[in-house]
Amino acid sequence: MDIEFLINFTYIISSILFAFGLKMLGSPVTARKGNIISSLGMLLAVLATLLSQHIISYQWILIGLVIGASAGTFTAYRASMTQMPETVALLHGFGGLASLLVDWSAYHTHPTTDLVVTISIFLSILIGGVTFTGSCIAWGKLSERLPGKAIIFPGMKFLNMAVFLALLIGGFLFISNPLESYNVFLMILGLSFVFGILLVIPIGGADMPVVISVLNSYSGLVACTTGFVIHNTLLIVVGALVGANGIILSIIMCKAMNRSLINVIFGGFTVMVTKKATGEKKEVKSISLEDAFLILEAAKSVVIVPGYGLAVAQAQHVVRELSELLEKNGADVKFAIHPVAGRMPGHMNVLLAEANVSYEQLMEMDDINPIMENQDVAIVIGANDVVNPAARHDKSSPMYGMPIINVDKAKTVFVLKRSMAA
Repeated sequence: MDIEFLINFTYIISSILFAFGLKMLGSPVTARKGNIISSLGMLLAVLATLLSQHIISYQWILIGLVIGASAGTFTAYRASMTQMPETVALLHGFGGLASLLVDWSAYHTHPTTDLVVTISIFLSILIGGVTFTGSCIAWGKLSERLPGKAIIFPGMKFLNMAVFLALLIGGFLFISNPLESYNVFLMILGLSFVFGILLVIPIGGADMPVVISVLNSYSGLVACTTGFVIHNTLLIVVGALVGANGIILSIIMCKAMNRSLINVIFGGFTVMVTKKATGEKKEVKSISLEDAFLILEAAKSVVIVPGYGLAVAQAQHVVRELSELLEKNGADVKFAIHPVAGRMPGHMNVLLAEANVSYEQLMEMDDINPIMENQDVAIVIGANDVVNPAARHDKSSPMYGMPIINVDKAKTVFVLKRSMAA
């Protein structure tokens, strides 16, 4: 059998497995199986690539395999569920860096005047650089190694625009004469790293779900463009799948946060002045543990709304124990999941799954809102931004227009909050 035919046939099988794996990741019930199927597709793709007759030396491949597998295994075992957002951000970054290095190597060893390949190299270096440094900043913010708040300085928008224009001009010069533009190539490489930093530092921790989703899309796009550079069909197909998946997810996230996707892509959506609310100031109404116990004991229906505060407190197991106690007492317990609760898409689902909360108890915002008026108690745990009624009517609020979970329509609402800020 022709070796090239075998490789391409295996690539087709891998692409099918990736597509089915992505589809199964859409539900918590099938997510684990989807992850295994996708991993199998990647294993087949790697094995097929190792059969390529273009490989010069297996020695460096073996060294890289040992280092990469060791680092991946160590990271996976060491990372807790609450560290998944920053871990995923870092993985996106290294994916972008890997594609960037492949394209750099291809251009360095075999420069070409082919227009498609030259444009693909430029896009790969630009998107790969932005993905790497942007993901590193996202990792630093999520892991609290960098300030989680938005970092803004005077003239930031002008600097962003200047760097972006320089990248466009550099790209034009490089594409026009790729054989004698190595210095321009290096300039594009450096500016792409800088641009990635500038795009993410003005984004606060609350907007990280959208950032991670966009970076996921970028990592897929750069893999796709790399496929055009090295003429690898699998990279083109898989990169397009991941890129499209990330864009669709970004649109969903933006809708859930009342954001513009264009603003997200160009990193300007958090560079805003937060207006001070002018509404009536009210005192916080506290409740004793005994009174809370009596209310929950009498409740026949309870909705728990988890958020990032729950993740930080690592309270998912305690919350599951509470839900079991309520169920033994005859209450119907549901968990309402906002699309952007936590620090990445699906963050709350993963935490609750770790605590063995039944998938059947998880409900999305659009499903829980129509029945919220019939719920006896709603318990909000560190998810205050996604339930704030100010999003409906207060135009001075930065959350105005953002779809929320309507917990205020339940008969009783408990809010667990670390601070008494608005």
